[in-house]
Amino acid sequence: MRKKIEECNTGIAGLGLMGGAVARALREKCDVPQDRLFACDRDSKTLNTARQEGLICKGFDASGAGEMLALCDIVFLCLNPSAALRFLEQWKDSFKSGCLVTDVAGTKESIAAAAQKLCEYRKSDNIDFIPGHPMAGAEKSGFENSRLCNFSGKNYILTPISHNKTENTEFLKNIIRSMGFSRVTEVSPAEHDRKIAFTSQLCHVIAAALIDCESDVKITRFGGGSFEDLTRIAMLNAPMWTELFIENRISLFERIAQFEKSLDELKALIGGSEFAKLEEKLAIIRDRRMEMSAD
Repeated sequence: MRKKIEECNTGIAGLGLMGGAVARALREKCDVPQDRLFACDRDSKTLNTARQEGLICKGFDASGAGEMLALCDIVFLCLNPSAALRFLEQWKDSFKSGCLVTDVAGTKESIAAAAQKLCEYRKSDNIDFIPGHPMAGAEKSGFENSRLCNFSGKNYILTPISHNKTENTEFLKNIIRSMGFSRVTEVSPAEHDRKIAFTSQLCHVIAAALIDCESDVKITRFGGGSFEDLTRIAMLNAPMWTELFIENRISLFERIAQFEKSLDELKALIGGSEFAKLEEKLAIIRDRRMEMSAD
């Protein structure tokens, strides 16, 4: 039986916005003591800050990741998909026997394939990698903004693979709930990527396009809430979202086409002054959104 989370050595690879938020949740919500929490990052200043704040007991630079992994019973990979894949390939021999690994990447098919590969490669060592995606974030990036990333009441998606052990999945779910997430959903990696293309990536594309079509930076003086709500996420981490958009481009392209079709239909109704049809369409949309809220 696996030890309690507070009795495990836990490592975080990548101490940016999400890695910092995970560290804070483990310390503040899961009662993981400082001397049980480690992190590796390429930014020594971030590691020093996290240690001085009492989040971690020791930080390792990028070249010392293997030393951290050898200590850890649990590892959170808080890296973009491509960086996570490179990390796994470089350090696959360094994970501690019996280690439970998970990640936070926003696309899952490539990560799940790498997780399967790691579990098979280290099968005799009982390494278990359960891919995941916390549905939380903030418009500002970096460790310095990690307090803005609130997990309370948020969704968490797991995309288990065939090698995962039931007891490890349940153990991870308990950690996730303790961190503040209210709902944990299990789906296949492909289903995750298809649905996330709609609920996350398409939303960021729309927000970016909305800002892109207006050059007046003073237009916020005319905002009444709607503009602010719609465009907050346009203050995005450009490198990360570029990678996510292209990584999931097939599903995202289908969702963009769906959106364009709906926009064209609304445009036609408005352009044709179709009062009754437009009102009916908007009422249907309103009712559907209210039904979504009831879930």
